Amino acid sequence: MLRDELVTVFGGSGFIGRYAVRALVKAGYRVRVATRLPHTAVELKPIGAVGQIQLVQANVRNRASVARAVEGASAVINLTGILAEGGRQTFRSVQEQGAAHIAAAAKEAGITRMVHISAIGADADSQSSYARTKAAGEKAVLEAVPTATILRPSIVFGAEDSFFNRFAQMALYTPALPLIGGGKTRFQPVWAGDVGAAILAALESRDAQGKTYELGGPATYTFKELMEYITATIRRPRLLAPLPWLGAYIVGFAGEVAGALPFVPVILTRDQVTLLKSDNVASDALPGLADLGITPATVEAIVPGYLYRFRKGGQFAPAQ
Repeated sequence: MLRDELVTVFGGSGFIGRYAVRALVKAGYRVRVATRLPHTAVELKPIGAVGQIQLVQANVRNRASVARAVEGASAVINLTGILAEGGRQTFRSVQEQGAAHIAAAAKEAGITRMVHISAIGADADSQSSYARTKAAGEKAVLEAVPTATILRPSIVFGAEDSFFNRFAQMALYTPALPLIGGGKTRFQPVWAGDVGAAILAALESRDAQGKTYELGGPATYTFKELMEYITATIRRPRLLAPLPWLGAYIVGFAGEVAGALPFVPVILTRDQVTLLKSDNVASDALPGLADLGITPATVEAIVPGYLYRFRKGGQFAPAQ
């Protein structure tokens, strides 16, 4: 049964956004997905009942479009973020100023229920522009809407992710995978479905208002362990070659140059290399998924279900 509540989701057409929209729809909310390119998000419509999901055009750099997107909403969720800069989509314009615009519009509309997705590692003093702007975005949101809930996930995995899929794809065409910085950086991957559930739980919990949560899965892995897991899962043994930090920065610079060309995806940037120097693991000092009533799924339970297509023979590969 549909609720008489409208939730505006900025970035709802993205990877995590699709899981968040699905969770909200299942809970009965009407959902307005605010996105720069609504025509690219039509696949979201069948997730809900007829008329339950509305697509509207909004650009977080444009205050007027953001204000229109929150009209009539009782809650706001901000999922906007980028991993690499391109054109006018910079870390500052999206993750800092964009977050500020959304929070300001929510405040002006009298909305007090807001969930803002940040990232583990958000730090105003970080050497990474990504991490600094994530921290600045958090600050802007809480200054405008003190009751907002901040969620900081570790790397997020799921069928459409850009981590496990990326390295599995690389393993198809290269004899070796790079262990950046020796592969010692630790991660706590969290399933996108659990992040979607956390967004819903935070939205509906008064106890979560004004708090910051760090979302990590049930286990931690080093970068090397994750590369070993990927190659074993797709049954394609590869050499794991340590890549010193200096070499990684050179590769990152080359990735930025190549990414500036039309239709060339950015594989690695220098800012991402800087991020990899720090562990991406939830802190015991902040609440997490368990405090939102969520038992996280494991990498081993989810990832093989979408990496099988990288095996020889795909889903028809004989069992081993």
